[in-house]
Amino acid sequence: MLKDITLGQYFPGKSLLHKTDARVKILALIAYLVLVLSAKSAVSFAFVLSVTAIMIAISGIPLKTVLRALRPLLFILIFTAVINVFFVSGETVLFEWKFIRIYREGIENAVKMTVRLICLVGGTSVLLTYTTSPLDLTDGLERLLNPLKYIKVPVHDFAMMMSIALRFIPTLIEETDKIISAQKARGADFESGNLFARAKALIPVLVPLFVSAYRRAYELAEAMECRCYRSGEGKTRMKIIKTRPADYVFLAVCIVCCVGAILLNRVVIPL
Repeated sequence: MLKDITLGQYFPGKSLLHKTDARVKILALIAYLVLVLSAKSAVSFAFVLSVTAIMIAISGIPLKTVLRALRPLLFILIFTAVINVFFVSGETVLFEWKFIRIYREGIENAVKMTVRLICLVGGTSVLLTYTTSPLDLTDGLERLLNPLKYIKVPVHDFAMMMSIALRFIPTLIEETDKIISAQKARGADFESGNLFARAKALIPVLVPLFVSAYRRAYELAEAMECRCYRSGEGKTRMKIIKTRPADYVFLAVCIVCCVGAILLNRVVIPL
């Protein structure tokens, strides 16, 4: 299951999304989040799914990679759907047995929440982390937040910490998988028992994982110090980010899609 978590991973490529300016992709991500969260009607949700499918197609990322990222969220998706089906009331009763009532509105909410979660995880990963290197992401975020420097906000330090955190997520997941495999080889059981027993069995994993994370952070700090890393003024870049006309077109299309989804909610009758 841990190997299915692809959050923070970068997949090199030469697709349109890979070539897009990181600053434009961050702004497009904001527009995409508004697009997903503002969808209310059946047509608007179909529009959101279409936009997500188009982004996956032009990113060059295999569909199975995106679906693999959703596997760790399967429990959350099922739990969310069940909560909405059985605990959301409405006017139209579809099924009734003793104290159990299933309403049409509950099923609608379950479908909407499931689609939203799938689009939020899959779409945001494809649009940003899968197609943007950590270095480009750091530079793009720093450039966008550059005006905050006038009020003494350490923009570069914030962007660097975010980039390092995203970069170390796959590393820590891999380290966790190695520790669990080593514990299983010594006879540890992580699969039997109830939920509390499984959680208690993970305690021996947390201690070596914390030690490993602390050691990696210390080694990274030492490596940056040995290379005379200094943030702030005077910092130069080997690669200068340049925005192309195609980047502006891509951002404009994202904004139009966002406005289109909002308009569809007003024109089309909700589910």
